[in-house]
Amino acid sequence: MSTASSLKHSIPKTIAAWIKQLDSVDLPIPVVNHGHVREALKDSRRSLRDIADMMQESPELVLSVLREANHKSHGMVEPAESLEIAINRLGLARTEILLGRLPAKEPQDIPVAFRQLILISQHATQQANGLFASRLARLWQDIHLGSLLFLSPLWPMALAHPQLLEDWELRVIHRGESSRQVEKELFGVSLLDLCLALAEFWRLPVWVTRGYKVLINERRELVKALHIAREDYDPLHQQQLMDADPNLRRWLNQPANTVLLGNGLALSAQQAWNTPHCLRWERLSSLYLQQPLEDVQQQAHQNAASSARIHAEKDLWHPAEALIWPWDTRRIRRDNDPAPPPSTDALQLWRKHCAELLTEPTPFINSMHLTTAARDTFMACGMERVMLLMADKTSAVLRAHQIGGLPKEIAGMQFSIKESSVLQRLLAQPTQLRITPANRAQFAALLPPTLQGVFSGEHWLIRSLGNNGRVLILAIADQGGGPLSEISVQAFGKTAQCIERSLAIFSQRKT
Repeated sequence: MSTASSLKHSIPKTIAAWIKQLDSVDLPIPVVNHGHVREALKDSRRSLRDIADMMQESPELVLSVLREANHKSHGMVEPAESLEIAINRLGLARTEILLGRLPAKEPQDIPVAFRQLILISQHATQQANGLFASRLARLWQDIHLGSLLFLSPLWPMALAHPQLLEDWELRVIHRGESSRQVEKELFGVSLLDLCLALAEFWRLPVWVTRGYKVLINERRELVKALHIAREDYDPLHQQQLMDADPNLRRWLNQPANTVLLGNGLALSAQQAWNTPHCLRWERLSSLYLQQPLEDVQQQAHQNAASSARIHAEKDLWHPAEALIWPWDTRRIRRDNDPAPPPSTDALQLWRKHCAELLTEPTPFINSMHLTTAARDTFMACGMERVMLLMADKTSAVLRAHQIGGLPKEIAGMQFSIKESSVLQRLLAQPTQLRITPANRAQFAALLPPTLQGVFSGEHWLIRSLGNNGRVLILAIADQGGGPLSEISVQAFGKTAQCIERSLAIFSQRKT
């Protein structure tokens, strides 16, 4: 079978091509889990139940066994309803052969994007079990397996094309772009349609496919339920609305919806607990359970904490970590995490600043007035530290003209141009340079040491801004030194264009 590394340059554009590619990806299994299951398969004292329980510690192994057992070539009419049935169909010998084919890797050698998705699925399972399994005790296995595998169609994509999923998240979740347009551009198909098709191809539990069908074909019912769920301040009115629509009540009360609700909670909590998106899933769960919203929220937070105690990893994000921080805090940034994208309010302010820069005739009285606006615009697009430098009359020295997010003593700092070939190149013509861990060593020897002391991280942007080919300003910015948000990088570039246009307008002013 193909590996993810051999697939990364080939992006299908049809559902059939996606299924063929993603079905061929062998999912890596953590070494510890791989070893435990291998030993159990060789132990004649172990029951199928014991082996199945042990396998469930590794969701990727659960999927691998189920899709192998359900493969149409095995001649089975009905798909396996549980992991235990799947192992029984394969037999211990074939299960062991399958295990031997799957790569066993240390966690640090498994791509982060893949492990993060697995963690979300584990969190979703904890939410579904904690909220619904006791209420539907006879169906707890269906709830558990369905919620664990709901996002599994995306797992092999996180190995083969992690950047596509990251781009989708940035553009759809954070920028608010149309999911239909973004998915058409990135995947060639609807992501929900692809997940449903792959789940049907693998013959996953019916509750998995049911969840995707709700999102694709039953949006009207979902919207109706969400509207009623918003009336959580008046439970009696909610009850009356549900009683008035028996079809909607039957639709909502289907046990299979627990899989969708658990995953909706886990996915929305990845961004934050107090977003409208998360509140919608909490309210819908409250309506389903006929419990007060506050109780459901408290239980969801407890479920998240339980999930984190069992499954959290140091280099992955778990929403339970946000519960110990002030309520408005967003996802905690780790050393290797990109900076969070600018908030909606920040982007609105950024657009306002850009509009001011582009105003004709110029509203700026002098260069200090203009560069102050330029600095504020860079800050609004998500940059945490900004320095704008301008050359002196002799063009021998660059002086810090404006600073943002930096100590006051940085103001007025000077850098010799002749001592840095990088500064000379940037001042020769408008250019943008992005410093990364891959090229920092290359440029470190060519930049003034004092400048590197100010921007000591491994990720920053340098852009020379000019008018009619003559560089007037050198802008340097970063987001605390860590990996940059791609949204902010793009906004940085657009800000530079606005400033250059403003410089052109300013040069034409009547004095």
